[in-house]
Amino acid sequence: MAVDRNTREFDAGIVTDFRDRMSYGGYLDLDTLLAAQHPVSEPEHHDELLFIVQHQTTELWLKLVLHELASARDLLRADELPQALKRIARVKHIQRTLTEQWSVLATLTPTEYGEFRGFLGNSSGFQSWQYRAVEFVLGNKNRRMLSVFESDAAAHELLARLLDEPSIYDEFLRYLARAGYDIPQAVLDRDVTEAWVFHPELVPVFTGIYEDARENWAAYEACEEFVDLEDNFQLWRFRHLKTVERTIGMKTGTGGSTGASFLQKALELTFFPELYAVRTAIGQ
Repeated sequence: MAVDRNTREFDAGIVTDFRDRMSYGGYLDLDTLLAAQHPVSEPEHHDELLFIVQHQTTELWLKLVLHELASARDLLRADELPQALKRIARVKHIQRTLTEQWSVLATLTPTEYGEFRGFLGNSSGFQSWQYRAVEFVLGNKNRRMLSVFESDAAAHELLARLLDEPSIYDEFLRYLARAGYDIPQAVLDRDVTEAWVFHPELVPVFTGIYEDARENWAAYEACEEFVDLEDNFQLWRFRHLKTVERTIGMKTGTGGSTGASFLQKALELTFFPELYAVRTAIGQ
């Protein structure tokens, strides 16, 4: 008699009765999660599910990014640098996943997207409050953005709170000041509701850290982690831009923006400009 070697036997201890036990689907609330995709095209277009899942999974990852960055910011405030860097390391892995996801959406051709794009109305990724929250935590603040979320009280409240709170970079600079680095008082006392701008007086501080990395290893490592964060964010922005160009060319965005042109301008924004300027200053 032939033995079926392609069928795996159940281990004796595998649980099969979940009438009174928590199951995988119950823990993850999969009934809710998998029922949250609601295509609006009529007749329903095959590729709209891809479009919805792409953006929903992005929002789930952004939720985790916010969770980790908020914790890292709190840990910096408490002078717990190693733990803060662990949080940032996790965010870097999430960023790589988010960037790679664009390759899935890029399989959507202009013809396919055009067949259901008109059903989206004015909905747009520009209206993602979680994305905006991530930018606020990283220091790219803009009070005008709050107007986009006036119809969503919870999102507006959260963004208003983040606008008033120090960014993770603010907390890092305060950490450095407490650690004995010569961070100018004007920088420490700045209006944290404003977007971060380049402070040339910080460059000599970072130059000293980089030129004697062994003596300043903790600060040096943290600086490089922040550079990684920004590099990854810029790669995500660039991949977003190229996916939009590939799919709709130079059309106006569904939310009213100029589309690819608007995304191109975002590549000029920076979170931690002094950490890039120090590369020019080193060795001079």
